[in-house]
Amino acid sequence: MRVTLLCSDLSHPVYQYLKAWKTANSDNYLISIVSDLNEIKKPGDILFLISCTDIIKAEIREMFGYTLVLHASDLPKGRGWSPHIWDILSGKNDLTLSLLNAEDKVDTGAVWRKTQIKLNGSELFDEINALLFEAEIDLISWACKNILNASPLPQQGGEFSYYSKRTIADSEIDVNKSIKDQFNLLRVADPDRYPAFFELKGCKYKLIIERYREK
Repeated sequence: MRVTLLCSDLSHPVYQYLKAWKTANSDNYLISIVSDLNEIKKPGDILFLISCTDIIKAEIREMFGYTLVLHASDLPKGRGWSPHIWDILSGKNDLTLSLLNAEDKVDTGAVWRKTQIKLNGSELFDEINALLFEAEIDLISWACKNILNASPLPQQGGEFSYYSKRTIADSEIDVNKSIKDQFNLLRVADPDRYPAFFELKGCKYKLIIERYREK
């Protein structure tokens, strides 16, 4: 089986998980990891889109038997950008990861499988990532083993919703609110790509939160 993993940003923290999966499964599948559509030269069996910012047109999808998206929401709710971040900010501790077909209209394809991710509300950015990325790897492995004998289902569950793309401005801390009130925002902020920050007296400050481990 020829498997291609498309991740738009090689500095994205999920990339190391993809590399590890490729190494562990190189005897079972012919695997390539790409960050640009122009790197896709040969047809294959499965194209996985992981943290992919490109719209994959039909001409690319037709090169593969299946083009699958990993999307961290309980579709059809939470289509769009960074759904698990928006869900955590709204107070949710039960996240859903969906494996679905890529279509022309973003996040509308039939769903192959969903898996649940349980949080306790104390996890920080890297810990949330670890739970999410491990679940993504599990779904990638499931698809490679079961895709030929499984069938997807149309998205069900009533009304759909869309999340907007997060920007650096979405990580701004309000100096007039308590840490408790803004803890979810602090814990989901990517310290490297979208760090939490605040502005005071004409200056801008970066905030990094880490779990305190006593010696």
